[in-house]
Amino acid sequence: MEDKQILLNNIGKVHNTEMGSVRIKKNLKLDINDVVEYCKQKVLDKNCNIYKQGKNWYCEIDNMRITINSYSYTIITEHIIH
Repeated sequence: MEDKQILLNNIGKVHNTEMGSVRIKKNLKLDINDVVEYCKQKVLDKNCNIYKQGKNWYCEIDNMRITINSYSYTIITEHIIH
């Protein structure tokens, strides 16, 4: 199975810590309550470029990169890319 499909099949396992959510809100200047749901919707978007490098998945869409650990499904970070 393609790595991308493994992530998509396990999207329900994607989660974050409270501190991680605060960091993502700060990095992207977001004013939303549910950062995890926001990230999941970005990953599920058909235009999202998903690839795996080492232990992480990288999901790039709308000039941002979401990094998700491929073992724990924890959202590690999210950054604006140029």
